[in-house]
This record gives sequence, structure tokens and C-alpha cells, in this order.
Amino acid sequence: MSENSVSARAAASPASRRARGAARAGAAPSFRRWLQLALAALWLLDAVLQLQSFMFGKGFSQMLARMAAGNPGFIADPITWSARLVAGHPTWTNAAFASVQLFLAAGIAWRPTVKVALAASIPWALGVWWVGEGLGGVLHGTANPVMGGPGAVIIYALLAVLLWPTDRDGPFEAARPFGATSARLLWLTLWGSLAWFAIGPAASRAPQAMRNMISGMASGEPGWLASLDRNAANLAAGQGTTVAVTLAVVLGLVAAGVFLPVPGARAALVLAVTVAAVIWVVGENFGGILTGSGTDPNTGPLLILLAAAYWPATRRKATP
Repeated sequence: MSENSVSARAAASPASRRARGAARAGAAPSFRRWLQLALAALWLLDAVLQLQSFMFGKGFSQMLARMAAGNPGFIADPITWSARLVAGHPTWTNAAFASVQLFLAAGIAWRPTVKVALAASIPWALGVWWVGEGLGGVLHGTANPVMGGPGAVIIYALLAVLLWPTDRDGPFEAARPFGATSARLLWLTLWGSLAWFAIGPAASRAPQAMRNMISGMASGEPGWLASLDRNAANLAAGQGTTVAVTLAVVLGLVAAGVFLPVPGARAALVLAVTVAAVIWVVGENFGGILTGSGTDPNTGPLLILLAAAYWPATRRKATP
């Protein structure tokens, strides 16, 4: 190759890279990018909810303090400390919480900072899971998927890992960072734990357990939603064991479904979305956001977003 040819290629290379970058910037967002943007939207919703007037009164600190009940000391003590901090300085602590969530939302939404924001969201989510949700009741036997157990915020961390920008390809979006087997095992762990929490703790199998959980959510909700809660609670009256076993079986099928061939996996994912939607409305009451005291939309939308990340798709060029 001549020296002139080498020089011409070197001169053209930066221009070529700029052209490719411009073309990529102007291209429509990939499916993976839409999933990242949906995650950013959920973080934005959390930031908005953190700015509700309820959060700046005594209610939020009291809500945090209740998370300590039943937990071992090494979990409960930091929760109690954080509740006292919020009670003593509600304005700046809630403004700080909202700001962090807003920065995470903006960082994920802006492509140049998506990696930094996703990375930062993982320790933040784990910290909130500890001091804000008391590990979702996992250690004292109160975690139940109908009520949002084991906690919505842990799913934020999982999504940050599975939606990490990468040039690797895969049979579904969640498989691209670490491979299909690792992604399927993470799905199995999450949904398998939901199946266990539906039936494992004795309190979940009590005859009136499901009725009491659902009816207890009606307080403070709009009339139509409170009425839906009461009707659902009446249907579950005395059927706690039956409902718990049925739910555990369904969640177990969802957990194992991603290991099936594509048609079976898609059926399992549709079932996952259906279960998540029903739980979000009936058990979680949209995360309590209609009461003015909800801090996040709970697990329903996150589980649906997670299912979308596992949806088998035709082969396409990988896009971060």
C-alpha cells in the first residue's frame, strides 16, 4: 500500500467516525434504548412522588420507622437512625432524595451518561432497599408478592444490570450483558423467590391472610379502588391457603418459563405481565400513589418492564 493511500485513509478515518456517530445519533432508539428510557421514567416518577407534601411532614419518617419492626438489629438500627434523621430534617432530606432520583432519571435518559447513571442506581437502590424498605420484609416473614414483596427497589438494581449498554448480541435484551444463561438464572431467582414468598411464610397461608392484606389496602384510596379492594378481599375470605398455593404455582411456572423454547417462553412472559398487572391493581393499588403517600409505583410496572427485557426477538444488529 502506498504512503499516499495510508495518509488518505488516516485523514478519512476521523470523518468516517464522525459520520457514523451522527448517523447513530439520528437513528430511532433501539428496543433496548426504549427499555432504558422506561426505567428512567420510573425513576422520574419516584422523584416526583418524593416531593409530595406528605413526605415533608411526620408521616414519611413514621413510615420509615415502621420498617424496622421485626428486623434483626443490624438491619433495624440503620432504619431507625434514618427515620430520626428525616424526622429532624424533613425538608433537606426529602429534597436530597428527590434530587438523587431526578439525577438518575436524567442520567439514564441522556445517552452519554447512561452508564454512570445505571451504575449509580445500583448502590442507591440497595441502600433504599435496606433503610427504606427493611429488605422488603424478607428477614421477618412478611414479604408477599401481592403486597410488593420483596420490594420494588431491588428490581431497579436488577434492571440496571440487565439493561447495561453493550454491543454484544443475544436472544433477548436482558441476555446481552452477561449471556442468556446468566440472565435466565436471574429471572429464575427473582420469580422463584416470589413463588416462595407467596406460600413459604406461614402468615401467607392463613385462611384470612389474603383477605386481610387486600382489605387493608383500601384505606385512603379513591372510592372505586377501595370498592375493588373490598370485593377482591371478600372473594379471598377464608381461601388464604388456596390462593397462596395457586399463586405460588403460577409464579413458579413464570420462573421456569424462560428456559422453554421460544413459544413457551413467550407464553410464560405473557403470564408474567398478566400476573404483574393484576397484582399492581388489586394488591398494590398502584403503589399507593393515589393516596398522596406512595413513594414509588411498587413492583407491578417493574416486573412488566423486566418481562419486556426477556422477550425473545428476531436476530438484529446489537445496539447499546
